[in-house]
Amino acid sequence: MPGVAGRAFLALTTAVSLAACGVIGGNGGGDEPELAPRSGDPSASPAKCTVSAKLVPSCGAWWGVTPVIGSRQDPVSAVTSYERQIGRSVDIYHGYHSYADLFPSAREIALTRQSGKKRMLVLNWKPDSGKTWKQVAAGAADAQIAREAAYLKAHFTKKFWLVIHHEPEEEVKTAPNSGYTAADYRAMFRHVVTRFRAAGAKNILFTMVYMGYTGYMAKPWFGDLYPGDKYVDWIGYDPFAKSNIKDYANLVNKVAPAQQDLGFPGFYDYSAKHFPDKPLMLSEWAVLEVPGDPGRKPAFFKGVGKQFAKYPRIKALSYFNTTHAVNMPDGGNTSIDATSQALKAFRALGKRPEFNVER
Repeated sequence: MPGVAGRAFLALTTAVSLAACGVIGGNGGGDEPELAPRSGDPSASPAKCTVSAKLVPSCGAWWGVTPVIGSRQDPVSAVTSYERQIGRSVDIYHGYHSYADLFPSAREIALTRQSGKKRMLVLNWKPDSGKTWKQVAAGAADAQIAREAAYLKAHFTKKFWLVIHHEPEEEVKTAPNSGYTAADYRAMFRHVVTRFRAAGAKNILFTMVYMGYTGYMAKPWFGDLYPGDKYVDWIGYDPFAKSNIKDYANLVNKVAPAQQDLGFPGFYDYSAKHFPDKPLMLSEWAVLEVPGDPGRKPAFFKGVGKQFAKYPRIKALSYFNTTHAVNMPDGGNTSIDATSQALKAFRALGKRPEFNVER
C-alpha cells in the first residue's frame, strides 16, 4: 500500500490444483472433511479439496477486493458494483478501521449475510492511534480490545482475518526510546493477540501484513518485526506493480533496485525461509496503469493465471481497485476497468478454477 501520510488510514505449503475446490461450511472449525470437487467441471480432479480451521484452502486461493478507502463509500454498494464488473462474487472484502471503531460494521456484517453470497472479511485495525507501539504493549489499548471482544461475541462469530497495524516498516524509528522500534511493534502485536485470546475472541485469524519491499527487508531490524508463529495465523503483503514490475512472478518477489545485484530474495522467497508454515495473502495487490501502454495491464492479468501455480503458498488475493492510489506514479490508477481490454482480462482471470474455491 502507498505511504502512511497519503493514505490517511485505509482499509492465504500445498500444491495448487487447477481443479475446482470444495469448502467446509460454518465458521471453518473442527476437523477438515474431504469434499467433492466442483460438480459439472470435466477437469475436476478426483482428489478432494479442503479448507482448514484457519480458512486455508488446500487448492486454489480466495479471490477478494479492496474497493473502498476508509468510510467514504458504502461497502455493500462498492462490493456489489465490483462484482457486477467482474461477473462473479468475491470471497473476501478487505476493509479498514480506526482505533475507536467496533468492527465489523453493520454494513460489513451485511456483506457476509447477503443471500446467495458467501463473503468473508479481512479487516485492518490500528490499536495504537494516538499511542506508541510501546504504550499499547504496556496496556494502553486494553479497554478498547475488551470492548471489541465483547462486541464480536454479541454481533459476529464467523471467522475473519484481523490485520494488526499493517505495513509497519515505514513507521519504525530506531531510537531506543521512540516507542516505535521493530521490537516495540512485535511486543504490541503479541500483546493485542494475547488480550483478544484472553477475552475469548475465538473467531479471529491474526494476520501480519508487510509492505513486501526489500528496501525495508534489508534493514537490520526487519526480522525483529515478526511477532512469532505462536501469534500469527496468516502473513500478508501488499505489492503494487509499477511500470518496472513486468509480471506476477516479479510482483510477488519484488526486489528494490539497490538489492538487485546482491542476490537479495523477494518477499515470497524470504517468507519461505523465515515463516514457511504460514499461508500468504496478497492483502493489497494491484497493477498500475501506464500511460501510452494500454496493453500492459491486460497482459499482466493474463500472466497471473499462467504463473500462479509457481507460488503455491499464496492462498488469497485481494485486488486494490481505485482510480487514484496515493503516492503512486502516473496518477495511481489501478482500476480493473481502466480499459475494456483490462477488464476483459481480469474477468477471465477471476473465472479460472484456481480462484473459485467453492463453499
